[in-house]
Amino acid sequence: MSTAQSAPGPRCVETPPAEWRGNSPRYLVMRTLVVAVVWVLIVAVGTVVALLAAHASPRNWVLVAFPAITLIWGACLTVTEPRRVRAMGYLLREDDVVFRRGLWFRRQVAVPFGRLQLAELTKGPLDRMAGVSALRLVTASAGTDAKMPGLGDAEAASLRDRLIELAESRRAGL
Repeated sequence: MSTAQSAPGPRCVETPPAEWRGNSPRYLVMRTLVVAVVWVLIVAVGTVVALLAAHASPRNWVLVAFPAITLIWGACLTVTEPRRVRAMGYLLREDDVVFRRGLWFRRQVAVPFGRLQLAELTKGPLDRMAGVSALRLVTASAGTDAKMPGLGDAEAASLRDRLIELAESRRAGL
């Protein structure tokens, strides 16, 4: 048996892996506080209604259990909100941008630069207080839901400008 050695092939140049970028830490704090406050209000209203119903008819024990169930559900949502926010991110690749989100049901949307029609920044009142913006990309497809909430204002404006620049250089003819 002869042992033939093959000539070494061309060397592969490893490109560094692209880095997923997330949203601002201020967005994480804002979302967690909003979820906690909303659930505290829901539990408070539910408790008042349950107490009034229990006072009117002591047999309505199901209504008394409502605040406890709501409190547990709200606590679970408040605890998982930081993970849900950290699951959001975007990745700039050579020909497109990829957005990801979802804690339980993960979703990734890739938008080719050549199909990008509009890059829009939006801010609600809480976003303005936290200093964050949401970037939404619009394409010709009505089903494209490419949105990245919670970016810092400077990062969102920079990303929007970069995406517009890349879209103009790679515009695809329709």
